[in-house]
Amino acid sequence: MRANMVETVMGAVVLLVAGLFVFFAYNMAQVGRVSGYTLEAAFFKVGGLAPGADVRISGIKVGTVTDRRLDPRTYDAVVTMTVESQVRLPVDTAASIASEGILGGKYIRLEPGRSAEMIADGGRIANTRDYRSLEDQVGEIIFLATNPGGGPASADGP
Repeated sequence: MRANMVETVMGAVVLLVAGLFVFFAYNMAQVGRVSGYTLEAAFFKVGGLAPGADVRISGIKVGTVTDRRLDPRTYDAVVTMTVESQVRLPVDTAASIASEGILGGKYIRLEPGRSAEMIADGGRIANTRDYRSLEDQVGEIIFLATNPGGGPASADGP
């Protein structure tokens, strides 16, 4: 009977420590929706960017992607995001979709501009740069490596 009580107490301690670890990891990872104001940005392609992804400035999380949809007129991917209230963005801010690495997730990288006018709640970031996949980048490097002149390749050679 005494052994069962010790095992029960040890099991409870392990569960408590595991719960504290999950709580600590959740708070440190800054997972969750950021409260603030809403912005939109339109991209030609989003490369797997999902709702819940980070919005970052200089590597610091300042917002969260809340939605993505297809614009039926332009067929662009429209991304809706929430940005912290204290982070006011100039109207000439640039938005791009970046990757955390080869296997990492996607996030929106914001590069604030220098304009004195700020984007209002519900506004749109006009200056966007489309997502470039690893395949696009490798193809470009191969093209540049096989064609040192930078122009169209000729069948005659250099």
